[in-house]
Amino acid sequence: MTTDTISSRRNAADSSLCLSAILLLAGQVLFILVTQLHAGGDANEHRSIFATYAHSSDWKGVHAFQFLAVAITVAGLVALCSALEARTRRPMWAARIGAVLAVVSLALYGVLQAVDGIGNKQVDHAWASAADADRSARFASAEAMRWLEWGMSSYHAYALGLALVAFAVAMAAAGTDVPRTIATPTGLSGIACLAEGWVAGAQGFTSTHSILIIASWVFSLAWMTWLLVISRRAGHAVEARDVRR
Repeated sequence: MTTDTISSRRNAADSSLCLSAILLLAGQVLFILVTQLHAGGDANEHRSIFATYAHSSDWKGVHAFQFLAVAITVAGLVALCSALEARTRRPMWAARIGAVLAVVSLALYGVLQAVDGIGNKQVDHAWASAADADRSARFASAEAMRWLEWGMSSYHAYALGLALVAFAVAMAAAGTDVPRTIATPTGLSGIACLAEGWVAGAQGFTSTHSILIIASWVFSLAWMTWLLVISRRAGHAVEARDVRR
């Protein structure tokens, strides 16, 4: 294999890694920013929070953009699988499993947003505007929708957490092609998601759940930013070698 061929493959691998990092970071940052627009309050105090949701004017838009952000992040994870295999030049089964789980998590998130972004809004509005005689039945419907949201949120977090843990394993096994230390924050972001899924399923959207979400954001921003720095440095190193030749 010629030097030019090796250099060309390396450039392609570095470009793929950089694209993955950009998608991951863009999706995560967009999700965090959009989520700040989400109607707030004690999510487990149903009567007050349902009233807030019922009167939220941007509810559907926020949830649509959250879905877009997660889709971009999942695209980054799928691209990361290809990038790791391009850099190591061998099949990375942990990364492939992670990519499949990431796609599963996106499907679950789509259902979650349909339940939350559309179903919740409709039942909460129906309860808030119902006649007194119908309010108890409407409130029961709203709570049933909320508990369905708990379940969808829980299993989406499980799928995403397992995907991130799988990618952490792949990064640790990549050798010198990717610094093994990046696997630590990646794995921690996955563990935080798994814990988030457990709490959502057992207790709903408590303060503990919120803390775990923030923890997963912090760890994710750390490893995604690190990945972008690594990919950019690798690209500059290849460019420098090409110039010297």
